[in-house]
Amino acid sequence: MTGWQQSPTTALLILEDGTRLEGYGIGAVGHTAGEVCFNTAMTGYQEILTDPSYAGQIVTFTFPHIGNIGANDEDIETVNMAALSGVRGVVLKADITNPSNYRAAQKLDAWLKARNIVGITGIDTRALTARIRENGMPNGVIAHDPKGLFDEKSMLAELKAFPGLEGLDLAATVTTAQTYHWDQGSWEWNKGFSILENPEFHIVAVDYGAKRNILRCLVDQGAKVTVVTASATAEDIMAHKPDGVFLSNGPGDPAATGKYSTPTIQKLIKSGLPVFGICLGHQLLALALGAKTEKMHQGHHGANHPVQDLTTGKVEITSMNHGFAVDTASLPAGVTETHKSLFDGSNCGLAVDGQPIFSVQYHPEASPGPHDAHYLFTRFLNLVRKQKGLPEIAEYTAPAAAE
Repeated sequence: MTGWQQSPTTALLILEDGTRLEGYGIGAVGHTAGEVCFNTAMTGYQEILTDPSYAGQIVTFTFPHIGNIGANDEDIETVNMAALSGVRGVVLKADITNPSNYRAAQKLDAWLKARNIVGITGIDTRALTARIRENGMPNGVIAHDPKGLFDEKSMLAELKAFPGLEGLDLAATVTTAQTYHWDQGSWEWNKGFSILENPEFHIVAVDYGAKRNILRCLVDQGAKVTVVTASATAEDIMAHKPDGVFLSNGPGDPAATGKYSTPTIQKLIKSGLPVFGICLGHQLLALALGAKTEKMHQGHHGANHPVQDLTTGKVEITSMNHGFAVDTASLPAGVTETHKSLFDGSNCGLAVDGQPIFSVQYHPEASPGPHDAHYLFTRFLNLVRKQKGLPEIAEYTAPAAAE
């Protein structure tokens, strides 16, 4: 009778402090470096892994079972398919099981390979998360080799060469290469995605790493959306004759992207058009208004972050994904803080006094949820309606929980 033998490890994660974590490889073969963060969401892993805002990062999921509903072509968030994915790597606790969901078209492992995402399983992700909470988000390098043979010298050289996210303009790496129009609305069970045939409004979205579901939420409000590249000038945007301008989410250091985006946004502010920003778009709007941004210790990544809308007093559960934040103390006169995190008090929203301009740090479009903040899209289009002399509509209210 032979004793129990453990399978040889086929994946390796090395942190910048020298910590080595061995596990089992999934996804693409090879190695890549990035900033290691954690995400607390229990659902929506495919949306997370295709969110361009994760460019340059290795995502650790705190929820142990990832991949059990497989992957499909409908739950992809990146618009720029040439960029394939935002994340560089993924860290999981449990091995990927065979999918058990009627929408599954592919096993997650094969999907990761096709998108060139390196992964590791068998890691104590809760312990890694605790380490990040205490020490901040480290740079790391993740490797997968089916034979368990790792060129650690090459891995460490790549890790050393990775500069970290501070000072990096990653929006330029995920933005669209050309202008296009979007008319696809939200997904409905047993129907699929709707198509807007008779738009009432025209919104120009500046793509710093836009997510599909943001564009769908704008379409749901009756707006045709024209998407332009991150480097588009104010003149380029205004040439489309929009009723409003949307500033999208995206990855990297807002101060770096702001070097070319803030002059454009400043001109848009002066145009008098309604402007709405989300995540990186929120940070860039703040920079254009004269505020400052700062790197966060551990960032906010998950689908369970409580935020208070200071304009109504309402508390909403939100989806978040950011490693930088607006410094509340730096907001200039004439700019009001509208939302704040109830986890750490960090800024989560602003509005320009007397102007149709506002933004939030979190993701009201979150797919698959939560949907508490969908009202913000109505709030934005109501600003457009007001300028056009049309009646406003009631803001969306999430259904109350069953008693």
